[in-house]
Amino acid sequence: MFLELVAAIVAGVAAAGVVMILNKLLGGRLAKWLMPVVAGLTMLGVTIANEYGWFPRTKAALPSGFTIAETVESKAYYRPWTYIVPYVERFAAIDGQTIKTHDERPGWKLAELYLFGRWAPVHKFPILADCPGQRRAALTDGVGFDEDGGIEGVNWVPVSAPDPILTTICGTG
Repeated sequence: MFLELVAAIVAGVAAAGVVMILNKLLGGRLAKWLMPVVAGLTMLGVTIANEYGWFPRTKAALPSGFTIAETVESKAYYRPWTYIVPYVERFAAIDGQTIKTHDERPGWKLAELYLFGRWAPVHKFPILADCPGQRRAALTDGVGFDEDGGIEGVNWVPVSAPDPILTTICGTG
């Protein structure tokens, strides 16, 4: 966040410098208000470019085997351009290489879910998907498995049929 602030300030100073040089070359014919306006618009443009560029950059940096299951777009009144084109603020990804099954429970799949957010640390946790039962559960402390693949102490969450996380886990691995 700090580096993006510095980048916006540097871009604004550079744009003001270009206007200043252009004004010198033109013999001072440019309006005095042009320099701060160009600097401000440049800073705003750099900030918007960073907002919209975060998801593609992060997506491109994901290791192979990761599948993006769900994205959350953001709109805000103080960013009126987001009503025209919302930007991705956070997303969930499944590591397809970590998906495991048990011989006794072939419809259940265990995978690693990663939650990415702009300005937020990445959260990773195991998730169990019951593909035929259309439910999933985050595995936390106090959850245990028995010999036949059964699970104890889990809080199952029933989901609707087109749940993107369940669909991603059940369609992979």
